[in-house]
Amino acid sequence: MLQELYPNAYRRYLALPLLGAVLDDFDSWLLAQGYRWNTRQPYIHQTTRIDNYLRKRGRHNLSELTPEDLHRCWIWYHPRNAHTAGAVRVLQRFLEHKGLLPKPGAAPRTQSDQYLDSYRAYLEDIRGFAPKSIQAHLSTVSQFLEHLMREQAPLQLADLAVNDIEDFVITHGKKQGRATVQHIIAHLRSFLRFLAVEGEAPPGLDAQIDTPRVYRQEQLPRALPWETVWAFLSSIDREAPRGLRDYTMFFLMATYGLRNCDITDLTLNDIHWSAGEIRLVQRKTGHPLVLPLTDAVGSVLLHYLRNGRAHSAYRQLFLRAVAPIGPLGRTAVTDAFRAQVKRSGLTIPFRGSHCLRHSYAIHLLRQGTSIKTIGDLLGHRTAESTSVYLRLAIDDLREVGLPVPRDEHLGRNQEVQP
Repeated sequence: MLQELYPNAYRRYLALPLLGAVLDDFDSWLLAQGYRWNTRQPYIHQTTRIDNYLRKRGRHNLSELTPEDLHRCWIWYHPRNAHTAGAVRVLQRFLEHKGLLPKPGAAPRTQSDQYLDSYRAYLEDIRGFAPKSIQAHLSTVSQFLEHLMREQAPLQLADLAVNDIEDFVITHGKKQGRATVQHIIAHLRSFLRFLAVEGEAPPGLDAQIDTPRVYRQEQLPRALPWETVWAFLSSIDREAPRGLRDYTMFFLMATYGLRNCDITDLTLNDIHWSAGEIRLVQRKTGHPLVLPLTDAVGSVLLHYLRNGRAHSAYRQLFLRAVAPIGPLGRTAVTDAFRAQVKRSGLTIPFRGSHCLRHSYAIHLLRQGTSIKTIGDLLGHRTAESTSVYLRLAIDDLREVGLPVPRDEHLGRNQEVQP
């Protein structure tokens, strides 16, 4: 493979004293990860500098190489040559993948790590929280402990006061909405109660934190006019693989009302062509959902699979558009939506792709689809979750309005004054 990349100079790279023996495999690995020719060639070229740096530091055999050696190499080149520094990172991933680097030793446990471990066990064993809820709690608590570490060293939770907690909430809540701040405070209250039970912090601190008031359904669902949804889809450039991938993702969301997590979790096995169905398990509810594979969706999926999806062993339907090829990350769908909205030039006030799900529900409602059917298509567990969309059915709400009472003595056309 290296000979195809460097027909005339490949022997020079294979002769590198330290890295030459693995460069052919390195190039094959780059190709399998989705790196293109104009990216693979510079990476291979930079290995001459990396090899020279490592040998000057006393490394003459791959068996002697450690992750710390490569990290020091990256530190050296990062301010001097960003291309070489980037090649160091990619080379390290390759060597780790091949098992040619020893696993780094475990970092020493800090005081914060000990608190997080104890709290995790408490949430799992005593509270019985789901993994997603545990992760949310630990994320907030980790930020809280890090904040305290900056204020006092070493960490002294026995001296914790309300001012310390309020300072954290004010600092981290400036860029958050009221609903997010409410969650942060709920996580803190739970952690403070845990500390009090363990005798690590004064009791009663959890009751002294004010929380912002958030009213149930105080905001309308974020929905777009159906014409805007199709204008957005039509604006996506489907000639490039990334655009074709994004179009397919958002077409599925607009057709079935799928969530972001449903899109990232979809696999090739979920599409049952012979049965004409798409079957998935919703991550949010854990419930199975069976959707009809319409002709329009089938055509879009076939076009994407043939022309937009990279060849890969991964079973996920949608993959990263840039190397290294792999499943989409947690925010990939939202990032793609924002990028495509910016390119479209349309006036779309919402920053998240979840508005497509709301738009789909409102579109079905205005077509006369029953609430029960909409709830089944969206995978809702209760009718209450679906009924929120009734607030946007303005024309239907006008029909249920009661007439204004009138006083017969004041005349037929005169309303009762308040």
